Amino acid sequence: MSHDHVISAKSLSRADIETVLDRAAEIDRTPPDRDRHADDLLALCFFEPSTRTHMSFETAIKRLGGDALDMGPVESSSATKGESLADTVRVVEGYADALVLRHPSEGAAQMASEFVDIPLINAGDGAGQHPTQTLLDLYTMREAAGSLSDLTVGIMGDLKYGRTVHSLAYALTKFDARQHFVSPESLSLPRSVRYDLHESGARLKEHTDLDAVIEELDVLYVTRIQRERFPDENEYRQIAGEYRIDAATLEDAREECVVMHPLPRVDEIAPDVDATQHAHYFEQAHNAVPVRMALLDLLLAEDDR
Repeated sequence: MSHDHVISAKSLSRADIETVLDRAAEIDRTPPDRDRHADDLLALCFFEPSTRTHMSFETAIKRLGGDALDMGPVESSSATKGESLADTVRVVEGYADALVLRHPSEGAAQMASEFVDIPLINAGDGAGQHPTQTLLDLYTMREAAGSLSDLTVGIMGDLKYGRTVHSLAYALTKFDARQHFVSPESLSLPRSVRYDLHESGARLKEHTDLDAVIEELDVLYVTRIQRERFPDENEYRQIAGEYRIDAATLEDAREECVVMHPLPRVDEIAPDVDATQHAHYFEQAHNAVPVRMALLDLLLAEDDR
């Protein structure tokens, strides 16, 4: 890895990504010794709710032989007393060998990384980035398709507030994927993200209707309409449930088309999709463990050197 911290998918090179995915594949085939990172401690500082990300990081470090230190609920932390994020991470740095941070403010992880010398991993910063979700998404795509080359990927749902979407789009651009973004106009890609993708040479098209592209896709990446990202409750109520797929929707999809979702889902993927050959979202969630094991293994080994 060419980074001390993992803050944004945008900053990861194609070589960085392939290094993590290759290591994850090795771990999937042959789990490492349980004492590989004995005595290494991973701090989990989550200022927002999390199930999969929190549990998979904790599982990852424990399967590497280390242990996790959990900050616990925000309500019981010193943040309620007015402690700044900078002070919090500087204190935690003295207890752990690496730190995983989730925070509701976009840019929080970048700011926090400037105050610590141990590896810091961004586990989601508001509507900003979620780079480790992107790594497990790419791993799932590669395992299903055999390669990340020459993929046609449709990304549907909340493209405005969805941090997983922004991270994934930057990473797919490094592999020259064809990207189709499907959303209502009010939830289309932010102008800044669209500009960055164009500047990076991304091959992208935007649509308001999935039917226009469903037959072309190797991957359909569905996201939920995120109530917690909406500053306007009325806007959320207007849009929620509008972009939804079921088994009938996929009748026109290619047989090999893979349906993915970062989870949790609400009603944007109907339960009848679960039984189809297209459904890969639970496998995607399970892939979080080997991918995050690989990332921690690489970062902690580099930090030890």
